[in-house]
Formats: sequence, C-alpha cells, structure tokens
Amino acid sequence: MFKNFLVPITGGPGDGVVLATARLAAQAFAAHLEFLHVRVDTTEVLMSMTAAGVGGGDAVQAVIDRMETEADALAASARAGAMAMLDEAGIALRDSPSGPGASAQFSQEQGHRSAWVAQYGRFADLVLMGRGTEEDSAREVLEAALMDTGKPLLIAPSSAPASLGQRVVIAWKDTPEAARAVSAALPFIGRAQQVSIISVIDDADRPDPSGARLLRALRWHNAAVELRQVPSDGATAVEVLHREAAALSADLLVMGGYSHSRLRQVVFGGFTRSTLGHAAVPVLMAH
Repeated sequence: MFKNFLVPITGGPGDGVVLATARLAAQAFAAHLEFLHVRVDTTEVLMSMTAAGVGGGDAVQAVIDRMETEADALAASARAGAMAMLDEAGIALRDSPSGPGASAQFSQEQGHRSAWVAQYGRFADLVLMGRGTEEDSAREVLEAALMDTGKPLLIAPSSAPASLGQRVVIAWKDTPEAARAVSAALPFIGRAQQVSIISVIDDADRPDPSGARLLRALRWHNAAVELRQVPSDGATAVEVLHREAAALSADLLVMGGYSHSRLRQVVFGGFTRSTLGHAAVPVLMAH
C-alpha cells in the first residue's frame, strides 16, 4: 500500500497537473504527500560565473539578484499552488502520521533538483512528478527519480486526470523491467475496477505465453484482470498500446523503464520516450 508520496514541484505552469494527480493519489490511499521544492543555488552560479570570467562585478551581481528574485517567486508560487489544492481537497497539513486521512507537508532545499529528488525519493513509497520537457535538466530529474531512488515513478499526464487507477493498462513484455513495474503497481492493481494486460505480438499465430502466466498471477490480487494479446498488424508497439489504452478508457498505464544501454543519457529508450510523449494518462514506471 502506498502511504508516502514524494511530489517535486517547481512553481512553474506544469505544477497544476502534478497537483491534480497527487490529489487523486492521496485520496485513493489516504496517503501523505511531501512536496519538495528545490531553489537554484545562486552561490554556485556566482562561483561558476566568476571562474569563467563572465562580466564584471556589477554585471554578475545583477544576474544573481535577478535569479534570487525569480527563485523567490517560484518558491512562493509552488507553495501557493499546493496550498490551494490542499484547501480545496480538504487535505490536512502535518508532518507525522498523527491523524486519519490524507495529509501533506512542504520541504525546501537548495541546489540541484535531480540530486535532491534522488535523496528524498529513497524514503518515499513512490515519486510523483510531471513529464517536463525535452530539455536536459527536466530529463535529468526524471532519470534521477527512476534510476537513483529505487522506488517506482508515477508521471503525471499532460492534462489533469479525472480519475487515477480505476482502469489500469499494463504494457506487458517478458522482461525484468516490466515485472518490477507490475510489482510496484500492485496497490493500484488490487483496487482497480478493471486491469488489462496488453501484449503486442508480431505474429497472431504465436502468442506470448508469459502474458497468460501474468494473468493467473494477478488474479490473486484482483479478479477483474484480462489479457489482450494484440497483433501489431504493421503498427509499432507504442501505437498499438496507445490505441488499446484509449479504447479501454485507461486512467493508468504501467510499464517498465526500457533502455538498451546503461549509459545515463539514454536511460529512456525509444519505446519509453514515445510512450511518455503520447500517453494521455498517468504512467507508472519502474526500472
């Protein structure tokens, strides 16, 4: 059972969908949300600029002042957005399990987001964050959450979901990554109204037997599990997966974090990147 979620927030426009997803998750499990905001370390920026010989003293100070002002604004925005959601949802502020129902707290650090998310995430049951963009910094934080915490990662969709985990789709492939993702998702799977295992096969005459084994295993957790072995018919696995998820009105996609290399810059392989780029539902991943 999930009881402690780490929710990194930036104070930027992407926080809205993250907060909406966090609200659903907290209410589903009567869980605790720890919101983490990481401020930029202007001292580190100053040292870097000085070492690089960038501008004069006044120019450098002007940059630092502007960054401090922006950091203050983002911190205030992050807290205000979270407080608005908590007030609307009736979620209490507390930093210890001293009462019933969902709860929340705020933490703030300074420095590199990826390092702090990795550190805090190791003590959470699950990390919940937004998809960010293709920029290196956002991808680095996602990779840290997936690779350096040892915990599952729930990635919010591009727009606020109306529900979470009622209709679960599992992108199944007989790999350790997919198996770990299924294990991580068991709290959702056990309470779902419907769970659909999607196995994309290249040849309709040769179905993958591992899907049937997973079906038998998951029915010990939830009787409402089905297996769909779907021929690709020339489409990519990602296309088939999204088509099936849409047809099933899925509100959670479970998948492994696939890559063909151990190099960090390619942690999110092509299948994973395509899924995150096109999935209209929250995605739960494990590696």
